[in-house]
Amino acid sequence: MKRNPLLVVLILLIFFVISFLTNILGPIIPDLVDSFQLSIGLAGFLPFAFFVAYGVSMPSGILVEKYHEKPVLLGAFLLALLGALLFALIPHFSVALVSLFSIGMGMAMLQVAINPLLRVAGGEEHFAFNSVLAQLFTGAASFLSPLLYSYFVRTVHTDDPSFVIQLLNRLVPLHFEWVSLYWVFAVITLLMIVVVGLIRFPAVVLQDDERIEVGGTLQELLRNRTVLLFFAGIFAYVGTEQGIANWMSKFLQLYHGVDPATTGATAVAYFWGLMTVGCVLGLVLLKFTDSRKVLITFTLGAMLTLVIGLFGPKEWALFALPATGFFASVMWSIIFSLALNSVPHHHGTFSGILCTGIVGGALTPLLIGGVAELVGLRWAMLLMLITLGYIVSIGFWAKPLVSNSTINLKSERVKERKSERMNER
Repeated sequence: MKRNPLLVVLILLIFFVISFLTNILGPIIPDLVDSFQLSIGLAGFLPFAFFVAYGVSMPSGILVEKYHEKPVLLGAFLLALLGALLFALIPHFSVALVSLFSIGMGMAMLQVAINPLLRVAGGEEHFAFNSVLAQLFTGAASFLSPLLYSYFVRTVHTDDPSFVIQLLNRLVPLHFEWVSLYWVFAVITLLMIVVVGLIRFPAVVLQDDERIEVGGTLQELLRNRTVLLFFAGIFAYVGTEQGIANWMSKFLQLYHGVDPATTGATAVAYFWGLMTVGCVLGLVLLKFTDSRKVLITFTLGAMLTLVIGLFGPKEWALFALPATGFFASVMWSIIFSLALNSVPHHHGTFSGILCTGIVGGALTPLLIGGVAELVGLRWAMLLMLITLGYIVSIGFWAKPLVSNSTINLKSERVKERKSERMNER
């Protein structure tokens, strides 16, 4: 099939948009708490409303198979557009829950649709490279969105003469400067609808490991203990990632007097930036070391930096909490690959089950918010030692059918082949 570089660029842009819209909640939660006069417990329902929408991952896969990628992408961006406009026009807490659920559902549909499309548009031989490139786009968006939030909060309703700021001054209520982000999201999603509508999409034939089957196959997998254990691993990882990202800025504000619109937002930006750096280092390490050892080492590093960030002084917290992003960087890809390599069949349906585990990003921040009402946010965030502890355990009990290829493993295989040839002689 003819490669389509333009479509590859579009898919990378979609990865950027997904991350840009998804990872803004953490920096703006302190503002949402102040604007809506929320308790920490109620604030936990904001990320819950967004990530619980990832429960549609399995149905989204079925929609892609039935209606193909382009209609699903258009529907996803339409949901995100409606959610962003609703929040921008009516910035109230009850509306926020509906809006965030709508945006989250759109992002879940996009996640399901674009990976097979990237394989076809870029070519199977370039799929691994393009997937890593997509992760870099994701990391860049996660790094930039908190900085854009910080810029708008400091600039909207000032004397800045630029056209965009003057327009936002008329659209955004006073003391609700964070609303400007949702106007930006509305514009971005509208542009994406136009672009996706204009581009011609190739026919995508799903491979066996990309198909989602319901009925007997799904029931068979759900009765498989290994499947459930790895589902819990994805649940624990996303819960940890979003628990730190969503509560970091509020923690720094409560315990260290940090301004969430500036220093707090920057800390969250560095969390995502260091996660991108960690991905690059992780790719190198996986060429030399078994993925289970990398997972154990990085997860222990995340546990250490989390404790230092929660109980150390301000200067340590500003370094250690973002550093947890560096150590969390390899967890998703290693858990996912170990999972798929531990089950011989039905990888498409298994992937759908694993992606549904993203709802961990809904429940863990909500649980932290509820516990924080009782014991304070610092102690509540220690709940993530439980999720990280479970991730460490994966490195000990996982028994993949195929281990990741390393340079040492390749050398041993070469030696074995030479020895076999010598014996044959």
